[in-house]
Amino acid sequence: MAEAEGAGRLADPAVEARLAHLDQLLAELESVPGPATRSAIESVQLLTEVYGEALARVMDHADGQLAGRLADDELLGHLFVLHAIHPEPVERRAARAVERLRPAVRERGGDVEWAGLEGQVGQIRVTAPSGCGSGCGAGGGTAEVTDAVREAVLAVAPELTAVEALPAAPARQAAPAFVPLATLTLRGAR
Repeated sequence: MAEAEGAGRLADPAVEARLAHLDQLLAELESVPGPATRSAIESVQLLTEVYGEALARVMDHADGQLAGRLADDELLGHLFVLHAIHPEPVERRAARAVERLRPAVRERGGDVEWAGLEGQVGQIRVTAPSGCGSGCGAGGGTAEVTDAVREAVLAVAPELTAVEALPAAPARQAAPAFVPLATLTLRGAR
């Protein structure tokens, strides 16, 4: 959502700026000792819980299609994750994050795919561009891609404890063509 949808609505960059400023203010507040600080932080926590409950009630009233549309909104999706009310299971959210990055990785000659969950650890397969190891420049190497995918997956699925890269699947070799024995003996006789 690049533009705000309606009068008085914030575009995503404005929301991100406000969230960054909020983080800064909370960090400053936490560094000041005293009962007023504890009260202010507790007030923010209580307000967050109340808004989380309000969002949960909205989701209780939303049908599947509306819940999906709400969850597709970047800000709402993050809030749903924060309050543990996201309508999609963690594995689906993680797989979607990988799929969103896949075209950019393929554009650079590599590939990335979601390989599944092992407990609370997401697993991906990353293939570097041809002739490229982990040391490729310009952000195209396996390590850089793995880091970007890890960050994207954990942003939408913070319930995961980690995201690890599995070894790339070995390239499939073409099966040798079947050559009848009679053909081999005929060639030798000529």
